[in-house]
Amino acid sequence: MKSNQAKPSLVRQLPPNVAPSPVFTLCSRSPALAVYVNQLISWDTTVCIHINRYSTNYAVAIVFKSISRLGDGWFWYAMMLAALVVYGQQAFLPIITTLLISLIGLAIYKVLKIKTVRPRPYQVHQVIVLGERPLDVFSFPSGHTLQAVLFSATLGSYFPQLLPIMMLFALLVALSRMVLGLHYPTDVLIGGAIGYSLSLWAPDMQKMVEHSLLLL
Repeated sequence: MKSNQAKPSLVRQLPPNVAPSPVFTLCSRSPALAVYVNQLISWDTTVCIHINRYSTNYAVAIVFKSISRLGDGWFWYAMMLAALVVYGQQAFLPIITTLLISLIGLAIYKVLKIKTVRPRPYQVHQVIVLGERPLDVFSFPSGHTLQAVLFSATLGSYFPQLLPIMMLFALLVALSRMVLGLHYPTDVLIGGAIGYSLSLWAPDMQKMVEHSLLLL
């Protein structure tokens, strides 16, 4: 016997006083697309709620809160300092290259946040526990994950010795954002994909930096 319970509506994913994103507008014009988007939202929400349940454990919450705060930038500053200590002047160019690509990532992140206006999980679902203060209002994409993957892939390509610890930390940062109720899985996955894609520009960016330094 079929249930009469209504399926979740896309509109219900938006909290009060938040304007619909282009995705919601497009789905309102295409019922077929809306079905697939609703299925994705359902999966996204289910996984997010499941992972966030671990935040009810005090020790787990403290660990991931610390990881998230280190992911604000402190861990990556430490990795760049470690590269300078170990490799000396040879680390200057890779670090400059990484920082410039990171700025591009930051710009892309800010544009996507404004354009998609996706609310954070805890704003939409009362069952989700907020474990850390967010740096801004919107959820998509995960800037912490974007930068974590970007730094790991870019610096790791120059300093393979540092890659294992950076990749492990990047994975923990991505997980922390969901455990703390700040991001959906898709926020994290897309953020990581953007970060890795930007890291592929490292050789070209390094050539630009080298050329610029020669002109000085």
